[in-house]
Amino acid sequence: MKTKILMCLKQQKGYLSGEELSKQLGVSRTAVWKAIRRLREDGYTIEAVRNRGYRLADSGDVYSEAELKSILHTKKAGQRLFFFDKVDSTNNKAKQLAEAGEPDGTLVVAETQCAGKGRRGRQWLSPKGTGIWMSLVLRPEITPGQAAMLTLVAALAVSEGIAVATGLKTGIKWPNDIVMNGKKLCGILTEMNTEMGDINYVVVGIGINVNTQDFPDDIKSTATSLALEGKQPVKRSRLIHTILQAWEQYYAVYLQTADLTGLMQEYNDRLVNCNRQVTVLKPEGSYAGISYGIDRLGRLLVEKGDKTVEVVMSGEVSVRGIYGYV
Repeated sequence: MKTKILMCLKQQKGYLSGEELSKQLGVSRTAVWKAIRRLREDGYTIEAVRNRGYRLADSGDVYSEAELKSILHTKKAGQRLFFFDKVDSTNNKAKQLAEAGEPDGTLVVAETQCAGKGRRGRQWLSPKGTGIWMSLVLRPEITPGQAAMLTLVAALAVSEGIAVATGLKTGIKWPNDIVMNGKKLCGILTEMNTEMGDINYVVVGIGINVNTQDFPDDIKSTATSLALEGKQPVKRSRLIHTILQAWEQYYAVYLQTADLTGLMQEYNDRLVNCNRQVTVLKPEGSYAGISYGIDRLGRLLVEKGDKTVEVVMSGEVSVRGIYGYV
């Protein structure tokens, strides 16, 4: 009920009477009034004028299931939505839902995570009210070897979604960190479940520092947020919407070839490592070279000092700038 009334108010430029709302939705005036009250409790500013009705005013960063459902105009991504106040990790919750049979495109969003995941088992800080912590369930008809490229597709979608929602230009640090001014805004973690060489499901987890103002001492030199970079707060629900719209566009291109042939140029255009000297860190040792972007499989091409080109795969390999994180 809240979602339906919210959508009606958003579509109305002026005031909408309680009587008209009750007719449109087939409910009583009392039910309308109760839903309006709950929306106000959620943080919406809804004006009420006698003999005119209700009008939705700008309500800032309202972040809820009802808000997301009212603005997600996507074909599949997020149309099946689970919103939680707190979870251990949205990736864990998404995997549980995928095991229970939830369909392709199911989205899990949480206000906070108590055990958010980063690469290589690192914890991802997820304070309440500041960021986007979400995971998308996918059921693509691809091989397990092709699934790693979905992380790069997601990086493109996040970078484009941020540009549309905020106007900020971000870059990608290979393979999947979103950065701005040399600092990290977003991390992406892709996990999959396979059986007999076939994919049961893939979960793409996305964590974005949106309105964070302060970071712990151990990461403040390498972490930033959209609010800090843009000097103003960002509406998280709208950002999720623009990211998912971009995701559906890029994902459709990826599925045409099951590789990055159609996305490689745009990815390299956004790649902050491209045509720069980098250090490749491997368990068996490190080396420096010049990065020349990715190939169609998402592998980073690095020319070493002896002019040979190393094909670097993501996983246990890290790439750093020679003077720091980027």
